[in-house]
Amino acid sequence: MPNAMTKTTSLAQRLLRYGLYAILLVMAFVYLMPLWVMLLTSLKDVEEIRTGTLLSLPGSLNFDAWGKAWGSACTGGTCEGISPYLMNSFMIVIPAVVISTLLGALNGYVIAMWRFRGSELFFGLLLIGCFIPFQVVLLPMARTLSFFGLANTTTGLVMVHVVYGVAFTTLFFRNFYIALPKELISAARLDGAGFFRIFWRIVLPLSTPIIVVTVIWQFTQIWNDFLFGVVFSGFDTQPVTVALNNLVNTSFGGKQYNVDMAAALIAAAPTLLVYVFAGKYFVRGLTAGAVKG
Repeated sequence: MPNAMTKTTSLAQRLLRYGLYAILLVMAFVYLMPLWVMLLTSLKDVEEIRTGTLLSLPGSLNFDAWGKAWGSACTGGTCEGISPYLMNSFMIVIPAVVISTLLGALNGYVIAMWRFRGSELFFGLLLIGCFIPFQVVLLPMARTLSFFGLANTTTGLVMVHVVYGVAFTTLFFRNFYIALPKELISAARLDGAGFFRIFWRIVLPLSTPIIVVTVIWQFTQIWNDFLFGVVFSGFDTQPVTVALNNLVNTSFGGKQYNVDMAAALIAAAPTLLVYVFAGKYFVRGLTAGAVKG
C-alpha cells in the first residue's frame, strides 16, 4: 500500500512538473512572438509582405531592408539610416552610465556607512526623485540646460540622464552597502584609512554584483528613453529612439514595413545583447543585496 501511494505521489509530481514546463513554454512563445514577427518581416521584400501573412516564412533570405535601415533610410529630412543616431546613443549612454554609477556608489556609501545628522531625511528626500514623472522635470531641465549653454547637445543629454538616474543608483548601492559587515569599515578606520581610501580599497571591490545591476538598469533605461531624447536633443544629437520614430513616421512612396522592422531590431540589439550576456549577473546582483535593507 505505501508503495502504491508513493508511486501515485511521484506520478502527480511529474505531471505537475510537466504542466509547469508546458505553461512556461506557452508563455515564452507568446512573449517572443512579436520579436519573431519582426524578424520574419525584416527578411521579406515589400511584395511578399503584402501577399503573405505575419507568420509566413520568407521565400528567400533578403537582407536589403537591413542595409537600407542602417545606411540609407530616411529619418525626417536626411536619408542616412539610423547608424549615425546609434552612435549618438552610445555617446550618451556610456558616460551617463559611468557617471551615475560612480555617484550612486559614493552616495550609497555615505548614507549606509557614514551616518550624519539628517542622513535618513536626506535619503528619503533623494528617493522622491525615483517617483517624479518625466513630464514634471521637462521645463526646469530645459531652463537649466539653456542657462548653462547645454541645450540640444550630447553633454546636456548626458547630464539629464545622470541627474534623473542618480536617485535610483543611490538606492541600489545604499541597500547593498547596508548589508556589508560594519566590522570591515571599523577595522579600516582603526588602521588609519580615511573616507576615500576605505571606499576605493574595501567597499568598491566588494560592489561588483550591485555595479552589474546598476549598469544594466541604467543602460536599459537610458538607451530606451524617448521623451528626454526628443525634447532635449538637437538635429545632430538625436538618440536612436528618436531616429526610429522619425523613420517610421516618414513616408516617401509606399510604406516599407520590412525596413521599419529591421531598424527596430537594430535599435533594440544593444539592450537585447546586454540581457542575453549579463542577465544572470543581474539576478545574482539583486539576490546579493540590491533589494535588502
